[in-house]
Amino acid sequence: MKTSTSIIAVASIASAAAFAPASNCAQQSSTQLNESFFQKISNLDLWAPVADSNDYGARGKKNLKTGTLTERSYIPSGLTKAQYEKIRADEVAKKASNYQKNVAKAGIFTDYTDFYLKRGTDENGDWMKRPNKGHLMAKTKYDWSGETNNTPTWTGLGAGIGKKNKK
Repeated sequence: MKTSTSIIAVASIASAAAFAPASNCAQQSSTQLNESFFQKISNLDLWAPVADSNDYGARGKKNLKTGTLTERSYIPSGLTKAQYEKIRADEVAKKASNYQKNVAKAGIFTDYTDFYLKRGTDENGDWMKRPNKGHLMAKTKYDWSGETNNTPTWTGLGAGIGKKNKK
């Protein structure tokens, strides 16, 4: 009984000592932050090495390519491997040219001040009486007015053009 009591006493002293603070105060580190938590998080710039990777037009700088066809690749029935590679290459070229066309248009905006002056908004309110109320209207290929003239408007032949009046 004395042996088990002494083992329990030694074990409880050892476990209590394990959770006690360290007595060496000279090497204790400080828990104070040098900068705020938000500042530390906001300074984590994970995109710093590739800062312009999401800019418009950055797709040309990336190493993007269509995979090559191997013997195990899918090839649609009725096509040879060469024909399918040509179709895929044409699609890649079309996609690249369309992207470059859109990149060329990037950053071109209508100046609101010029639009405002051209509309006549600064002078008086008569622009509100117009049918489009100051909006820019898109030109369409067809006449949507409801008239029955079936002549296409893009040919230049209107209702009265090219016809002689009979009396």
